[in-house]
Amino acid sequence: MTGQYAHNIDAKGRLFIPAKLREELGETFHVTIGQDGCLSVFSDAKWASIMEDLKTRTYSEVKALRPMFANAADCEPDGQGRILIPALLRSYASLEKEVVVVGSFDRVEIWNAQRWAELEAAAFDSGALEKAMEELGL
Repeated sequence: MTGQYAHNIDAKGRLFIPAKLREELGETFHVTIGQDGCLSVFSDAKWASIMEDLKTRTYSEVKALRPMFANAADCEPDGQGRILIPALLRSYASLEKEVVVVGSFDRVEIWNAQRWAELEAAAFDSGALEKAMEELGL
């Protein structure tokens, strides 16, 4: 999944997910706590793959993920392509109005627009992006 889309979250907590990303995610999305203060959105297939992988691990390894599962929500887009993001998830990611929806490899990430701008600027300015690309042979 790729791309970056600026949108506003409405007062009811609904967020438009771009058609390109909805096509890749399918009919039901799994939204939960992501890394670095964003929300991660997974397709049914990816969520099932994550669950299968976790079944091979010990409970001690998996229990650190309790908050991720406790705050996960299944979301289905409405007729206008919006999903309702629960209040706890909005609070975790500081989603109040301006957000950025980002395609990020095998998931979609939802970011507070200011936080995303800072992260993106730091990646460009520090050379971290170029270094990561070089290490991966890109």
